[in-house]
Amino acid sequence: MSLHSRYPAISDLKHRAKRRIPHFVWEYLDSATGDHKTQQRNRAMLDKLLFEPSVLHGEFEPELRTSLFGVDHALPFGVAPVGMSGLIWPDAERKLARAATVAKIPYCLSTVATQTPEYIGPDVGGNGWFQLYPPRDVDIRHDMLKRARDNGFSTLVLTVDVPVASRRERQTRSGLTNPPRLTPRLLAQVARCPVWAAGIAKTGMPRMRTLDKYTADLADQGALSSTAHVGYLLRTAPDWEYLQWLRDAWHGTLVVKGVMRAADAEKMQSCGVDGIWVSNHAGRQFDGALSSIEALPSIRASTTLPIIFDSGIEGGLDILRARALGADFVMLARAFHYALGALGDAGPAHLVDMLRLDMIANMGQLGARSLDNLASRLI
Repeated sequence: MSLHSRYPAISDLKHRAKRRIPHFVWEYLDSATGDHKTQQRNRAMLDKLLFEPSVLHGEFEPELRTSLFGVDHALPFGVAPVGMSGLIWPDAERKLARAATVAKIPYCLSTVATQTPEYIGPDVGGNGWFQLYPPRDVDIRHDMLKRARDNGFSTLVLTVDVPVASRRERQTRSGLTNPPRLTPRLLAQVARCPVWAAGIAKTGMPRMRTLDKYTADLADQGALSSTAHVGYLLRTAPDWEYLQWLRDAWHGTLVVKGVMRAADAEKMQSCGVDGIWVSNHAGRQFDGALSSIEALPSIRASTTLPIIFDSGIEGGLDILRARALGADFVMLARAFHYALGALGDAGPAHLVDMLRLDMIANMGQLGARSLDNLASRLI
């Protein structure tokens, strides 16, 4: 039986992954903050976006290729950054980077991933993205930028929507610390997930390896809360001066992630950034925000820059919804980790194909030969 027969939707991957990932890790991946209202709003507002099907367009193959920042991608989506990705599934960063390169879509590595730019660089084909959680120290900033640039990461993504640690109550209740401290309760959960456990035994206990060279003086901190880990001890809450410094220091594509206000996007364009990433961090930072899809139209109207979108995407139809409202590109995070948890190495490629087929099916119903036709089909 084919994977498409057994796992035709992201919900199928999610259901299987939940059984194969320890509960404390699952809570880290799947939870948001507060009462999850923003996370729920992301889904609800996407569902409110409807299209008018259009018929009698004959046979056609929709065009899904997308150019972004001068690079041609086979599909209009990519792999968003996730902190401690290798905790969710062993060696996740390398597996995702390789799958993205094969699929000709971008992969974005987080500053607080479990692997370094040096380790992942050979797998990104010279077109990796690096998500920067902004270091306070100027020397560390320069060094991180050099490490990213020297290892094939041509796009820098400054994440600005984490000025302070969020509470993430559900994640906190799970008992996860950083680095993970395996209490008897957590060890019992690990014992029920032998494939995950064997992979972690092979790759080693996950930690934020990119930060290792900067945290020697912090070694005595021990295990910290997973919402206030060692990364927070190094980073700062950036301001407009910080953004201008980064624009001057980074000689490549610069994207700002976590934008939810049109006025901010407009000012960022005047600062010389190359792209705006509309995101409410999938509801993980603030439980009183608009859904990302609600914020998208006004931000689209405020800037001529390319717009990247995330938060709440659960299938190809959602990607089309974001495109129709003005996004140029969509990034997915949780879905790729559900795919890894469900199917291991085979998961990411299956997810990419699933999303591709879903977009083709829906564009056929809309009579949309290209992604540029979608806006005219919105109700």
